[in-house]
Amino acid sequence: MARSAADRRARAGAVAGALMAVVLGAACGSARAPEEPAPEGWIPLFNGRDLDDWVVKLAGRELGDDPWRTFRVEGGVLRVCYDGYETFDGRFGHLFFRTPFERYRLRVEYRFVGEQTPGAPGWAWRNSGVMLHCQAPETMAVEQGFPVSLEAQFLGGDGGARRPTANLCTPGTEVMIGGAPVREHCVDSSSETFHGDRWVTVELEVHGGDVIRHWIDGQVVLEYTAPRLDATDPDARRLLDAGSAVALERGYIALQAESHPIEFRRVELLPLD
Repeated sequence: MARSAADRRARAGAVAGALMAVVLGAACGSARAPEEPAPEGWIPLFNGRDLDDWVVKLAGRELGDDPWRTFRVEGGVLRVCYDGYETFDGRFGHLFFRTPFERYRLRVEYRFVGEQTPGAPGWAWRNSGVMLHCQAPETMAVEQGFPVSLEAQFLGGDGGARRPTANLCTPGTEVMIGGAPVREHCVDSSSETFHGDRWVTVELEVHGGDVIRHWIDGQVVLEYTAPRLDATDPDARRLLDAGSAVALERGYIALQAESHPIEFRRVELLPLD
């Protein structure tokens, strides 16, 4: 159900009061966590110190169970690590922020590092993302690999070929682009390719169940509308049978662990009225 502007402002104020400012600290190598506070109005979802406001869900494990510490905070950076894995074994993971949101702008700064985990699928090389309008984490099945959501897909370059980032994938969902339904599971953005281990900043502009835009360097690289559950998808079908609305107007935000190590040093949100 849509919330009033006053309700959204009250929720944003409550979240802002509960969260802490980004903490300084060294990341892997010579990189450092952001040294300036979030701009006025922006709420740091990642506080640079711990994951107290987040909950993990790994495929094949109960909610909150991450014996390998796949998601961890080191040197002020949120890291997705696989040093405790002998093989990936299909353990796709997602780290959910505790509060659902409806209308907001999300800024994520990430970089890929290291080597892909043994046993992982080739398509997941330098592949991760942030999930928007996610189903509630407690509604995921134990073996479910991906939450029903809209994935802003992050891809890293291979040093040569074009490989855009801030793409869209649709696990259990459907959208419209240019007034026409999208049939493909993933749609490329118009972004450039980011090779190597460089930090990349993506902004995601979410207007409830209306329009969603992906931004890089001040440019819209992808825009889509009318997000909804895909009734033909088994995971979405479970949600519909449990009473979920077809239209996706709000939901959780989740960071993805898809087998390649990745680091996040900024995750912040600006509520929109």
